[in-house]
Amino acid sequence: MAEPPASTGALHVMQAFKKSGVIPADPPLNQSSQRKGRRRIRFFLRHNPIVNLFNRSLPVRTSILLTVLGALMVSGLSVFISSHIRADVFNERVSQVEADAAIRFAVADRSFSEATISTIDQAQQLAVSVVSSARNNALGARAIGVLLLRAPRTESISSINEVIDPDRSLVELVSTELRARVEKDTKNRQFWQSVEVTNPDGLKSPGIVIGQRITVPTAGDYEMYLVYSLQSEARTVDTMLRTVIGGSIVLLFVLALLVWLIIYRVLGPVRGTAEATRELASGDFQVRVEVKGEDELAVLGRSFNGMAESLETTIAEYDELAKLQQQFVSDVSHELRTPLTTIKMAGEVIYNQRDTLPAGAKRSAELLHEQIDRFDTMLADLLEISRYDAQATIPDFEYQDIIAVTERVIENADTLAQKLGVEVTLDAPQSPVRAEMDEIRIERVIRNLLVNAIEHADHSRVTITIAKQLDCVSVRVFDAGIGMSPEVVNRVFDRFYRADPARARTTGGTGLGLAIAKEDVNVHDGLLEAYGVVGVGSAFMMTIPVRHGAIVGMRALSIWPEDVPGGPTEEENPELTVQLPDYYLADYPLDDEEPEESE
Repeated sequence: MAEPPASTGALHVMQAFKKSGVIPADPPLNQSSQRKGRRRIRFFLRHNPIVNLFNRSLPVRTSILLTVLGALMVSGLSVFISSHIRADVFNERVSQVEADAAIRFAVADRSFSEATISTIDQAQQLAVSVVSSARNNALGARAIGVLLLRAPRTESISSINEVIDPDRSLVELVSTELRARVEKDTKNRQFWQSVEVTNPDGLKSPGIVIGQRITVPTAGDYEMYLVYSLQSEARTVDTMLRTVIGGSIVLLFVLALLVWLIIYRVLGPVRGTAEATRELASGDFQVRVEVKGEDELAVLGRSFNGMAESLETTIAEYDELAKLQQQFVSDVSHELRTPLTTIKMAGEVIYNQRDTLPAGAKRSAELLHEQIDRFDTMLADLLEISRYDAQATIPDFEYQDIIAVTERVIENADTLAQKLGVEVTLDAPQSPVRAEMDEIRIERVIRNLLVNAIEHADHSRVTITIAKQLDCVSVRVFDAGIGMSPEVVNRVFDRFYRADPARARTTGGTGLGLAIAKEDVNVHDGLLEAYGVVGVGSAFMMTIPVRHGAIVGMRALSIWPEDVPGGPTEEENPELTVQLPDYYLADYPLDDEEPEESE
């Protein structure tokens, strides 16, 4: 078999089409970037194994959704528990701090009031002793510092130095608001606020500063503050939350696994039924599913088995009838071949001597010759159909130029076109369009489509358009004639179907031409489509792969000319959704960049 010339790839073919105007040029940059982004997203979603697993597996999808829902619930529950635990622990700690601070303030106040001092130096020593004693006694309550600060508006002339244990960094923890509240108090009440403290180990933790007014003999009013750390409580809360969250995560994973196992187990009969359905669709009518139990899935299994048994019986009866019909057609066609040959030979003798016959006999000889030719054509078509039914066809695939084949068909049909006043035009690329095909069968397809278009063109025009895109070739035959209704389009490829039985056949057709054309295209793994609008015209389009055995994943043309109104909607003629082979992706990258020249 002849091989096509070496190609630089599908992208170079597309570039040639763009330059010749067969396909549109690239869109503007902003539109191209948007399309590129959408294509990348679609490519990622279509080829990502995780996304494919999520879309195909109900157990996995249910487990993931339940895990996500459980995670959201656990997160909300953790926030709720955390806030309540922190509030309870904090309130309890505040109560403990207030009780301990009340004792320290009472001891300090008693120490100052019972002391007998007469000089500032004695007051200073007493203040240092009181602060040191308060800090040592409050260590059990986790106090980290004690401050004795002079009241801002004290009326005493004499004063002592402020006493801070252990260092002056604690002064920064006492806010202006807290000092103002303590200063304004006249009933020796305690006031506190939350702060962030630095513990002796250098770690930050929540804390509480609590203060009260104290009177120092000979020195006047002072403010005493105690700083407590809540590091232990914070660690306790954090440990509890980590335990809750960790346990929840483990529980979620265990729950997801259990859900997956349960659903996988429950859906076992459904998977078996789905597999049996695929085998049934592929032609294995003896397939059955195993039925266990009496639940809904068991009812599904029994219903499927009943349906499969009924289909097996019905299909067997139809197969037997079809075999009898095929055998009958084949036998009759072969049996008629011998007497028809004799009749044809005798008719040829009479037809060749028609000029010597009387006028009536001459006309009879011409009619006899015409009908014998039509009978011979019908018999040949019946034999061809019987070979397709028996799957006995042996196509001969070779790389041929489909434009040359079409031009030969147009030349042979020129006499009929002139007789009916129909103009036939060919719209094709300048360079050859080669495809691996059975030349005789493709020529027969194009001839049948062209002759059918000429007969129904009603003295108008017939346009044949040829285009190639990536790995497919499309040939569209459009006639601006009487058109077709949707009912006719649905049956136009049926055997012996005639849209208008009263309409005379110009060429004496058999009614099998389009049916045979459909079978010829199917042999090439291609598509033969039809569409029409009454009063506007009809269009037939053949699409075959360039390489035999490839998949037709797209059309090189739209089935309806763009310059003719009344074309099909997207629902009536949707885009092909066949998954393309890997070599398409290799030759046609997602980016719209210019391809590199091959060496």
